[in-house]
Amino acid sequence: MIPRDDIKRRLFLTAAACVAAVRNAGAQPAPGEVPLWPAQPPGGPGPQGAEEVDSRGSVSRISQARMTVYRPARSNATALLVVAGGGYARIQAGNESRPVCRWLQSLGVTAFELIYRLPQDGWPAVAPFQDAQRAMRIVRAHAAAARLDKRRIGALGFSAGAHLVGMTAVQPTAHLYSPIDAADLLPARPDFLGLIYPVLTMLPPFDHTRSRREILGEHPSGAASAAWSVERQVDSHTPPTFLAQSADDPISPIDNSLMMFQALRSAHVSAEMHVFQSGRHGWGMGKPGSEVTAWPTLFARWAQTNGFLSGTPNG
Repeated sequence: MIPRDDIKRRLFLTAAACVAAVRNAGAQPAPGEVPLWPAQPPGGPGPQGAEEVDSRGSVSRISQARMTVYRPARSNATALLVVAGGGYARIQAGNESRPVCRWLQSLGVTAFELIYRLPQDGWPAVAPFQDAQRAMRIVRAHAAAARLDKRRIGALGFSAGAHLVGMTAVQPTAHLYSPIDAADLLPARPDFLGLIYPVLTMLPPFDHTRSRREILGEHPSGAASAAWSVERQVDSHTPPTFLAQSADDPISPIDNSLMMFQALRSAHVSAEMHVFQSGRHGWGMGKPGSEVTAWPTLFARWAQTNGFLSGTPNG
């Protein structure tokens, strides 16, 4: 158990880091966009009409999968693919991936925000997983030109986005689409993984999530449910993993993180897990003053300890 004084100190450090990120936002280069597919993506043509963004910044009706790239003014050679959740029905970019990418950018990390296709919009259930594989390969293809360390390219996912990057990490060689260029010859496996209030299992009794319904339908077989459960696919090749979740999560039970941590431990994969007493679900960077605002500092410290993050401009 972490001493209360240490928790307070970490919360203070996290708040200071977030303030620094906001202050430095104007000094950072403007985000750019990288399309994932040079022509029509697999399973096209997808939804007709304009993409939709609601008042909270959630994105849906996505026809063009892409990455928004947040390049730091001073790079530390680390890159992260950042994937928001939304139950595979929308992408919570406004609350999750966008502020997290800006925070990472302030630390010198090159952050790639994934805007992926959704089954809710009429795409095949495999579409988001095709997009995540392709995104990881494109980041690796551009690593040399962007002066990124090819050994420090990670993925960070939230809720259903954690399921998406988790499946990409545990089954990086799954043949999900036909190669279209040289990037598809590169590995899709992230070097390290962050799973924040993750949806990971599709198995009962923890299968009452929208993510499961969107990917597997209302009555999947036991075999299909197991095949799409991240914790069931963990092996010794799974990348080092950071987990953070609240014990009172009403959407994705804490059992998701507990089972994943046990699977990693059994496979002798380095892992760190933080369980917060409260916070519920969907906190993003965390509401100021809440317990869960500690997670960015804990994640950055874990990444530094494991050699995936170094020389950050903000200390």
